[in-house]
Amino acid sequence: SADERFGGSMETNVVLRSDGHIMWDSPAITKSSCKVDVSYFPFDGQRCRLTFGSWTHNGNQIDLRNQLDTGDLTDFVENVEWEMLGMPATRNVITYGCCSEPYPDVTYTLLLRRRASFYVFNLLLPCIMVSFLAPLGFYLPADSGEKVSLGVTVLLALTVFQLLVAESMPPSESVPLIGKYYIATMTMITASTALTIFIMNVHHCGPGARPVPPWARRLILHHMARLCCVYEVGESCKSPQRPPGGRAGVGGAGGGPGDSPGEGQVGTEARGCPWDHCLCHHDALLSNVGYIAGCFRRHRSNQRRTAEWKKVAKVMDRFFMWVFFLMVFLMSVLVLGNAA
Repeated sequence: SADERFGGSMETNVVLRSDGHIMWDSPAITKSSCKVDVSYFPFDGQRCRLTFGSWTHNGNQIDLRNQLDTGDLTDFVENVEWEMLGMPATRNVITYGCCSEPYPDVTYTLLLRRRASFYVFNLLLPCIMVSFLAPLGFYLPADSGEKVSLGVTVLLALTVFQLLVAESMPPSESVPLIGKYYIATMTMITASTALTIFIMNVHHCGPGARPVPPWARRLILHHMARLCCVYEVGESCKSPQRPPGGRAGVGGAGGGPGDSPGEGQVGTEARGCPWDHCLCHHDALLSNVGYIAGCFRRHRSNQRRTAEWKKVAKVMDRFFMWVFFLMVFLMSVLVLGNAA
């Protein structure tokens, strides 16, 4: 017995029959040890063995036999955590190398299954719901300033749940199924937070940044934007197009002095006007107008470049949001499938 205070059985009477049968009912509480496998915690089942035999008498002196193939579970008290599936009994005869006499024993195997409803509603479902919040960090606007804080908050919440799992589980060499799910989810949230920081850096590229590379414009702004259904105001999700008149507006706003109708009219009048009385021949005025037009063109170019980088960040946000949603769904299905 594994009980430290085991003092033997109770002193009860022995019933002797005339045909030679002896019946001795000796009630006792026996404690034993069992190797616990928590690989599928909280959907695990355990097999614990209780072996009854004599240490000093061999099979020629005491022959142990079981009357029933299973243990009597009539007086079994139901447990809130474990469910008893059965208690089969087997008789074993072992011959050791030191002796030629057989040593019989009767082994009862306790088939236990953990009641997982408590752990599902208190540990597994909150983890699944919290893990679905992680991809929503990509959906938050970059100017809100809450993208990184949401990822860190979700990571801290999962850390608290993992500590609760570690406290309610016996120490073991094997990592339980729910522990693997927590580790995978925390790794995914860490990766999403790192990607969020990278995307925010792309979003806040200022006017001094380089233009969007051609491969990024073709891959992200065209193919991925159409795949993730990211479009600007006035564009369609299926066939994004630029608003009509955009190019004309840019050209009219940023064109040179010779593009304006007023200047053409002045130039026409300049053919017949004297040199001293025509305003189009004043070089200082023309240089000032050209400088203002150039500044306006550079400002519009910087705005266009910043808008392109913001759209790149928005497309990457939407793409990674769907990717991480798919990863969370697949991990949840794999965990429940392995548990089944």
